[in-house]
Order: sequence, then C-alpha cells, then structure tokens
Amino acid sequence: MSCRPRERPYGVRSSAFRRLSWAWAVSMCGDGVRSVALPLYVAVHHHDPLDMAAVAASETLPWLLGALPVGTLVDRLPPRTVLVVAHALRALATTGLVVVLSAGVDTLAVLCAFAFVLTTLELFADPASQVMTVRLVPPGELERANSRYYSIGMLATGLVGPLAGSAIFVVGPVWAFALDGSTFVAAALLAATIPLPGERVPARAARRGSLKSEMAEGARLLLTHPELRVLAVLVAVAGLAVSAVNTLLPLYAVEQLGPHGVGLLVAVFGIATLLGAALPTRLPARLAGARAMIAGLAAAGAGFTAFGLSQRPAVLWGGCCLAGIGLGLWNVLCSSRRQRLTPPAALGRVSGVYRMMTWGLNPVGSVLAGVAASATAIRVPLLLAGAAVLAVLAVLAPALRRGETGSPVVSPCPPDAKHLADVPPAW
Repeated sequence: MSCRPRERPYGVRSSAFRRLSWAWAVSMCGDGVRSVALPLYVAVHHHDPLDMAAVAASETLPWLLGALPVGTLVDRLPPRTVLVVAHALRALATTGLVVVLSAGVDTLAVLCAFAFVLTTLELFADPASQVMTVRLVPPGELERANSRYYSIGMLATGLVGPLAGSAIFVVGPVWAFALDGSTFVAAALLAATIPLPGERVPARAARRGSLKSEMAEGARLLLTHPELRVLAVLVAVAGLAVSAVNTLLPLYAVEQLGPHGVGLLVAVFGIATLLGAALPTRLPARLAGARAMIAGLAAAGAGFTAFGLSQRPAVLWGGCCLAGIGLGLWNVLCSSRRQRLTPPAALGRVSGVYRMMTWGLNPVGSVLAGVAASATAIRVPLLLAGAAVLAVLAVLAPALRRGETGSPVVSPCPPDAKHLADVPPAW
C-alpha cells in the first residue's frame, strides 16, 4: 500500500486548480504579447493617431456592448465548455490574422475586426474561469486563489507577454501574432483536461427571470447606492483617462524611445502596478482605506499629467512608475470596497453594469484621444487625461471619505481575478 498522501480533489493545491491556473497564465501571456504587438504594428505600419484610436476603440468596444449580457449567459452555460470553446476560437481568429498579414493585407478594417473579435471572446473566457474557480476552490481559499490569479495576470500581461512580444516583433510582426495564437491553443488544451464534476447548465438558471430583467436589477442596485455611484464615477473617469493613454502612449513611446523601448516601458509599468497592488496589505489600518485610495488615484493622475508636460525620456519612465503604483493601489482597494458593498447574490449582475459603465467607455476615450491628438499634438490628450482624473478626484474625495464610515457593509465577496482591476490596466 502506498503511503503517499491522497491528492485533494479540489482547492488551490489540487491538480484541477493547477491546470486552471496554467491555462489562465498561458492565455494571459498571449494577451500580453498582443497588447504590444497590435498597437506597435499600427504605429509602425500606419503611423496615424486616428488609426491607433480606431484599433484601440475596436478592442474595447465589446465591453460596452456585451459585458452585461455575456456575464449573465456564462452563468447559464457549462463553464469548462465555454472556456475551451472561447480559447479555441481566439486561436482560430489569431491564425486568420497571421494568414492575412502574411498575404500583405494589413488594412485598418482587418486590424479593427481582429481586435473586436478577440475581446468579444475574452468576455466569455474570463467569467467562465471565475465560475470554475468557485467550483474548484472552497470558500476559505478563494482569497488565496484570486490573489494568485491577480499576480499571474499582472506578470503575464505586464511583463512576460510584452517583453516576448516586443522581442519577437523585431524579428517579424507575423511571428508575434503566431505566438499569441499558440498560447490560446495551449490554454484550450489545458482547460479541456480540467476535471469539473457535474458540469452542466446550473439548475438555478431555469428559475431565473429574463436577461432584460436581470440587467435592470443590476443597474438599479448600482445606481441607488450612494457610495457605489461615487466609485463608478471615479472609475469611469479613470478608465477614460487610461484608454486615452493606452491609445497614444505606444506612438508617443516609439517617437521618444524607438520600437525597442516600448516593450521595456510596458514591463516597467507592470512591475510598478504589482508593487502598488502589494501596498494595501503593508499599510497601517488607518491608512489602508479611503486615504490610500485617494492617494493611489492621485498618483495615477499625476503620472498621466507628466506624460503631457515633458518629452524627456526620464519623465516618460517616471510617469509610468508613478501611474503604475497608483493604479495598482487604487484597483485593489476600490474593488474590495465595491464587492463588500454589493449583495453576494447580485455580484455578477452589478459587476456587469459596473464594467459596462467603466471598461465600456474605453472606446469613447480612445476616439476622443485620437481626434484631439490629430487636431493638436499627442501630448495634449495625455495632459488632459491626467488633469481630468485629478479634478474629479478633488470633487469626490470628501464623499469617498464619508462613505468609508457611513455606508453599511454587506457580507464580503471574493475578488474577480483579472478583473479585480476596476480601472482597465494601461497597455
């Protein structure tokens, strides 16, 4: 008889969760490769702020159009099947782009369509991963599991993927997109091997109301809570600013640092964001609430403003560090407060409306940034983005401070991994 301890059927140490973590890590690396390769391809081959804005808007538009209905649909479908199919279709779409670019057809319409399709499929893959996590991890280990997801996501999309993407892009842009597609193939194969007992459409789905009624209920819950409204406004403004930075900073960085420096700049931003996300657990309790949230968002706004104030490379590096630390700190604290203020049974619906109001505004920020840059200069929209964040924060900071002691707290809910970030990550 073997004395080897029997492996746990579920939990963060189980084989099933390890496979899910690896599938997440590999697909996030693919997202990181594309986060550099796609805007860099547009910057090098098109070199037009309006083209940059069009691709960036196409990549974020699905958040506005589909975040809420897709989130509700995923709750009603077998999560492993959704995850495998989504990754497989992402691989197929990326393969199609490789074929098209190899044939010399790099029109703006093709790039915009690719960006739109990839994000649409991501809307299915991400919540499916979270449903599987809840099934594979007991309640007492959810915090640890989601912490691992957040670290994996930031390292993959902010460090490993961008560095690999920028290095391979120098060899050939098509090879960078080929690497992106291969990560989704690997993720789909890993997800298909995850044992998930009793996978089927949840029985509770039959007792639910219509999609329309659930969307309306989520919107009502979010908009009638005073502190959730404040958080939604702050995150919406910060999201608009980040989308403007995401749209123009690659082109700005190419001008200042050259193509070789873009990936390194993204990696620096990712490291800074990880450092900022680690701060909440190290701050004294009296500083880890609204004060730290305000300080984090103020640092992000100051970093964005710095991009527009000076063209020196040193300012570009310093602004990335400051903005990264600020966004990392803000995202962890803001997300935790939002989840504690939301009834657990309504977290999915409220999160869907929240994403639609925040991430869904990204196309607006991208388009406004492109138009403003074409009419003036690249620095102007970057300066305005930082100023807008600082101005709105100055107005709403008192309400944020009051809400810390005045709002009732509902039973806490676990973070939502990659989308722990209430503000979309820069690049």
